[in-house]
Amino acid sequence: MKKISICVSFLFLNIFHVSCSLVLQNIDLVDQVCKKTPYYDLCNSTLQSNPQAKNTDTKGIALIMVKDIVSNVNDTLNFTEGLIKNTSDVGLEKKLDFCAETYIPLVKSVLPQAVDAVNQSRFKYANYSIFYAGKEIGYCNNKFSGSTTSPLSDRNVTIQKLFDIASAILNLLLNG
Repeated sequence: MKKISICVSFLFLNIFHVSCSLVLQNIDLVDQVCKKTPYYDLCNSTLQSNPQAKNTDTKGIALIMVKDIVSNVNDTLNFTEGLIKNTSDVGLEKKLDFCAETYIPLVKSVLPQAVDAVNQSRFKYANYSIFYAGKEIGYCNNKFSGSTTSPLSDRNVTIQKLFDIASAILNLLLNG
């Protein structure tokens, strides 16, 4: 009976050690990947806030980042629609309408296609989709150049940074 107890304890400790090692390796992987992106802190905080990042590989990290972008753009679309409903400034409303119309295809088509492309290991296509979405967000930003301050500026800057991070991760996957 004592041998069984010792064997079970030894087995449990080995499983615990392997489990802890895998978690530490994935935390290291997140750190290593984020160090290769232009915005380490944003990359690291985004991935560390997602429990799936602790149990994945670089492809999974890319997938988490692209899904986070979808969520951020969707939240920005909802925020924009709320601003449209509450503004009485016709000029601002037109600019916000333009941005909302820009975000809709990104949320409904372009970015979900990027998610699918990562799932299918089509990293070049995913990167192209991210690049395209970044250009579209840029068009929204340009509507506010000049005298009007954009109420979307902070959100769009964060989204652009997330695009840059995702692109860097996808390039890691493309370059092996």
